Amino acid sequence: MNRYLKYGLIIFSFLFVFIIGAIVYIQMVLPDVGNPPESIKLTNSSETLKRGKYLANHVMLCIDCHSKRDFSLYSGPPVPGTEGAGGEIFDHDLGFPGRFISPNITPFNLKSYSDGELFRLITTGVKKDGNPIFPIMPYANYGKMDKEDILAVIAYIRSLQAIDKIQPASEADFPFSLIMRTIPQKAEFSTKPPASDVIAYGKYLVNAAACNDCHTQFENGEFTGEYLAGGRVFTMPGGNLLTSSNLTPHPTGLGNWSKEQFIERFKQYKDRSKLKKVQAGEPQTIMPWSMYADITTEDLEAIYSYLQTLKPVENAVVRFKQAESL
Repeated sequence: MNRYLKYGLIIFSFLFVFIIGAIVYIQMVLPDVGNPPESIKLTNSSETLKRGKYLANHVMLCIDCHSKRDFSLYSGPPVPGTEGAGGEIFDHDLGFPGRFISPNITPFNLKSYSDGELFRLITTGVKKDGNPIFPIMPYANYGKMDKEDILAVIAYIRSLQAIDKIQPASEADFPFSLIMRTIPQKAEFSTKPPASDVIAYGKYLVNAAACNDCHTQFENGEFTGEYLAGGRVFTMPGGNLLTSSNLTPHPTGLGNWSKEQFIERFKQYKDRSKLKKVQAGEPQTIMPWSMYADITTEDLEAIYSYLQTLKPVENAVVRFKQAESL
């Protein structure tokens, strides 16, 4: 019996040392995304700023997450005057492993970041101090974009009005605080396809908009469903549940939608003054329709064309369930 106890203690000791070593390695070495931040010189031409503004507000939606959203209105448009100041909270009530607060991205809070440090943060998820950010910001998608588009976004947010506000620090629960350090990867940039290559350009835009983040089923920290077939469940204010739509060309998704219907679905929210006041128990969405409404018709046509090339997946979803009926 003593011999078995001795062997057990030896095995336990090895496991203990291995686990401690792994934790120390993850904490001290990761994330590792390759080279240090680049030395970058931005171009602040009117064309660059225009492109950055378009991407940040209507495609990548940096301003959507880094503002306070007014969920008393349908689709939760940004509260005027908070654009870029951060403050949106993603916590346990929404199913997140911790409490994550979008930071201020106006020049007030970014003045200590070089352009290269900011570029690395956006495309790999690694902050100036070497620590990772929570991947609710889809940096893996941004790391697949054209470098020039990322630089345009940086130039634009550098031009925002500085808002004197520091948001509270985000906190991840254990063990996700360790897991989070293993997620950042070295960026693999691409070249933006010409708009004439409609399918490739549409695919590029779908990646830039990170449509997969919401429109692919996600459970326990990983994607579990078919790509863009919908089914991800979100807890909305008041406890109501929202399930994301199927975007594949199956009849349960976009199979019966014409290009014109698809475009109109976005454009109907262009006038913010017409956004519906949402009462308790009424359908609400995290889809920022009022911001997506200003995507150009050409870009929406490309997105639609790309989505029509996906494998049709049967996945009929009930998009909205009231809390009292759960």
